[in-house]
Amino acid sequence: MATPFLAGLAIAAAALAGRYGIHAWQAFKTRSPKPRVRRFYEGGFQPTMTKREAALILGIRESATPDQVKDAHRKVMVANHPDAGGSHYLASKINEAKDVMLGKGKRSGSAF
Repeated sequence: MATPFLAGLAIAAAALAGRYGIHAWQAFKTRSPKPRVRRFYEGGFQPTMTKREAALILGIRESATPDQVKDAHRKVMVANHPDAGGSHYLASKINEAKDVMLGKGKRSGSAF
């Protein structure tokens, strides 16, 4: 007497699990594709650095405060400092980006 009841319960549980699986699969298929890795700005440096390019280099918004600019500059410089195996060219571009974001004097571009 308990065997048919347990069999029916097992069939009902399998049906509910299958229904849940189908709904989950359909939701997975209809979701919008999102990049799994951070997308980086493609392309080289502009001849004269703009505020947009400077913000992209430092990883901040164009409307960032001077404190945010200094913190972002410090973090990027630590990762790319020439004494730690980084490139002199990139270090000069990072410094130029900081100067552009802080509104310091117009520079004629990188030393390189």
